[in-house]
Amino acid sequence: MIASISNLIQAKELIWAWTGRIVRSRYQQSVLGGLWIIIQPVATVLVFTVIFTLFIPVDTGDIPYIVFSYTALVPWMLFSNSVADMSSSIVDNMSLVTKIYFPREILPISALLARILDFAVAESLLLILMLIYHTPLFPIGWLFLPIILAIQLALALGLGLASSAANVFFRDVKPLLTLCLQHWFYATPIIYPVTMVPERLRPLYFLNPMAGVIEAYRAILLYQQLPGSYLYISGIVSLLALISGYWVFKRVEFQFVDIV
Repeated sequence: MIASISNLIQAKELIWAWTGRIVRSRYQQSVLGGLWIIIQPVATVLVFTVIFTLFIPVDTGDIPYIVFSYTALVPWMLFSNSVADMSSSIVDNMSLVTKIYFPREILPISALLARILDFAVAESLLLILMLIYHTPLFPIGWLFLPIILAIQLALALGLGLASSAANVFFRDVKPLLTLCLQHWFYATPIIYPVTMVPERLRPLYFLNPMAGVIEAYRAILLYQQLPGSYLYISGIVSLLALISGYWVFKRVEFQFVDIV
């Protein structure tokens, strides 16, 4: 595994080049281009805001629902979109995989990095919303944001590597993954606060690593608090997911050319 990581470091220029190619191909033939980065989360949040403030009121305390939901939705979209992209990254580039050798994990890693750009742009709108709605800032807590993001990316990369490898052998992996992500969305505190989960069930609830990640974002950005112990749980689960996902990927990588 150490040798594989060393090969990745040596191939960093290829990773960045492939990431740039993904970004360009995603928006170059689109009329709105990069505006879709903002349009998608904003449109979703507006629908949630109408539903959960007018029809099914959700108590978010002093935080306006549009800010409350946007804070969680953008990290979730980074996670779900990147895992979905990574799951098909090998199969979608099978002509390249069969022609030349390179560390195959470059493909899912580049798919993840391309989504980080979307995340950065969409997060900038959150700052604007916070200013508009006079949300107090917690600059010291922002030092934890890179840690939260690293935990989230570790989880996404672990799942993405495993699913991209599995998708080579079983093509129903991607629709199954899509179904799982849809249900995972509702098992994560995105459209509702954690306080709606019965307190006795919260230790079990936070075994969902994305629940801890989302709550940590909200704690720092909205509640002016440092993340609780739930972030440690998310970190441990995400690290295990990354190690096991990378192990699975490297374990079957040599079979890709024969099967694809």
